[in-house]
Amino acid sequence: MAIGRVLYEHYLFKEGLVSFKRACELTPFDVKPHFRAGNCLYVLGRHNEAKAEFLLALEAAEAGGNQWAYLLPQIHVNLGIALEGEGMVLSACEHYREAAILCPTHFRALKLLGSALFGVGEYKAAVKALEEAIFMKNDYADAHCDLASALHAMGDDENAIKEFQKAIDLKPGHVDALYNLGGLYMDMGRYQRASEMYTRVLSVWPNHWRAQLNKAVSLLGAGETEEAKKALKEALKMTNRVELHDAISHLKQLQKRKLRGNGSGNGEAAFITVEPSKFKVVGQKTTLRPELAVALDIRAFQRITRLNRCDVELIKKEMSEGDVPVSYSGIGIPEKSIRKASLEVIICKLLNFLKPETFVGSVKAINQKILSVLDESDFGRVDLGMFFAVLAPLCGGSSDRRKQIAYESLLWRPVNEGSTQIKKSDAQRYIKLLRAIYIPSHGISEMLEIHGEADDSLVSVTEFVAMFDDQEWGFGIISTLLKLENGDRSRHGRHICATCRYPIIGSRFKEMKSHLSLCSQCYSEGKVPASCKLDEYRFKEYANETEAVKDKCLWFGSKGSSAGGS
Repeated sequence: MAIGRVLYEHYLFKEGLVSFKRACELTPFDVKPHFRAGNCLYVLGRHNEAKAEFLLALEAAEAGGNQWAYLLPQIHVNLGIALEGEGMVLSACEHYREAAILCPTHFRALKLLGSALFGVGEYKAAVKALEEAIFMKNDYADAHCDLASALHAMGDDENAIKEFQKAIDLKPGHVDALYNLGGLYMDMGRYQRASEMYTRVLSVWPNHWRAQLNKAVSLLGAGETEEAKKALKEALKMTNRVELHDAISHLKQLQKRKLRGNGSGNGEAAFITVEPSKFKVVGQKTTLRPELAVALDIRAFQRITRLNRCDVELIKKEMSEGDVPVSYSGIGIPEKSIRKASLEVIICKLLNFLKPETFVGSVKAINQKILSVLDESDFGRVDLGMFFAVLAPLCGGSSDRRKQIAYESLLWRPVNEGSTQIKKSDAQRYIKLLRAIYIPSHGISEMLEIHGEADDSLVSVTEFVAMFDDQEWGFGIISTLLKLENGDRSRHGRHICATCRYPIIGSRFKEMKSHLSLCSQCYSEGKVPASCKLDEYRFKEYANETEAVKDKCLWFGSKGSSAGGS
């Protein structure tokens, strides 16, 4: 142990690990060798092995009685840090919380808890933990920075600026505080101040390509186009990522538009927002504007979580192989409920192709959109069967398989145990939950509505699918979602959106009178160029350019035949 400590202090972590491992073999039930080995493994980037050593240290410390009470909080903290290294932030929260309970003055545990809670989108709880950490240690720059980020997420921008400034005053080269303050100024439309912050980031970290890119965007917002171009070129020297090429393409389009005098060059708004009643569709295949807006929101959630890359069959596998004990809800209904930290482990199995940092973003989105609704009692527990059923429609696989697995997930719940069909009341509750989660415009108010008396009659798969596909009360939006999934990579040659000036990817919406084209996002938001004011807009949707070419050929064919006939 003594040799290992000396080696660790001299940053010889691999050599120190050998000594600590030997100590673990000689005294397997001693806490310190496992704890020290865990520290070495974490520094070496071997997070999973570090977690295993910290768990062994925790087990030994809890079995050893009061003699290890002084070390227990730190074991929990380090275990939490190792879990965060694997992307398991909800699990890390449990250990930070335990450390803070065991040692109420452990300001670092409270800071880490606040940062982790912020990472999974629980902003109010994050603010509370971070404020407690700052109360104990007022000069804690990292805590001020994370508190500012949490306040900004909650919309309290003025106090967020103050907290970011405190972090910068305590540590003038605090890159995260400078970078995030730049982002806050961008959100507020204070582009010049944002550009100053990104410049300060680059003075500390010259190769920070994101700061360089954001500096270019903020300069563009401030109207300094030439400086923005220079900043973009500098960013290109740092990295060759696709985001930079898209930004440069967009800049060129804006420049062309400015030269033509279109949009805001003469003081006019670049676009106008048209009321939905003025948008008409041509043909049965063209998606209605409100329907597309909802589907795009769900698709954005899919992209953040990467759920469409998770095969829906994995949910079925998890149900057949997983062993979740039956518990009882507050009203005595049997359910397979599970703590959020344990649920995170299951989500990790479903999304095992993600890197830790990407997985954290997925869990945050799932926690905010799904778990916040399913955890009605706010006890941190979720009905696993209902969770699987809610997840299934967004996973990869055919539409039929997604609905089938959703049905099987509901059937798997203890309330339906021993039956081959689910209750109609369960199916109705599920669909209302589905709409409350994914179609927020209808939201929780629909959850409170009761359409007729509770119906305990049984529903077959076929009847369930009919309920699911109902456009008014079901989740018929899935057909539009599938269209978006399939058209994600569809490009339309040189066509750009007339409103946002970005190249059109996905469906192209062509206005039949003015012949302008809109991307899916601008069409769903009702945005058209200010120069194109019509009493009524008639749009036709083209999933790809092949459809557009066929349409053009049919048009020329009809013109040719009419000319021949005359």
